[in-house]
Amino acid sequence: MRDQGGARAQDVLGRYEALINRHDFDLLVPLIAQDAVFWFNDGSHCGLGEIRRAFEETWAKFPLERYWLEDLCWLAKDEAAAGCTYRFCWQANKDGKLVSGGGRGTTLLRQDAGIWQIVHEHLSQFPQ
Repeated sequence: MRDQGGARAQDVLGRYEALINRHDFDLLVPLIAQDAVFWFNDGSHCGLGEIRRAFEETWAKFPLERYWLEDLCWLAKDEAAAGCTYRFCWQANKDGKLVSGGGRGTTLLRQDAGIWQIVHEHLSQFPQ
């Protein structure tokens, strides 16, 4: 499951998790496929332009947000695709108060021309 540069799907998801906390979408672009589809509680975001807008709107609301993943479970891995479920967590300072949340997530990655990229992310709240 390694690409030509030696990266694995797990490595890409790990870099993605770390780079989100830099709040610079340009750093994420190489990790996300042009045709990616992200589903969040606020809607569906298709393609890099819409995904960028969703991230940047969130970062504007929560400029000091910290995001991380826990309990990763790789459900499928082969030479071309991989899928992972996890619990996502976030913490931010909003108007001087610490706020936090999380939910469940799924990320699908695809390897094209030796490069692993995220093609789908689905984040949602835990069921009530």
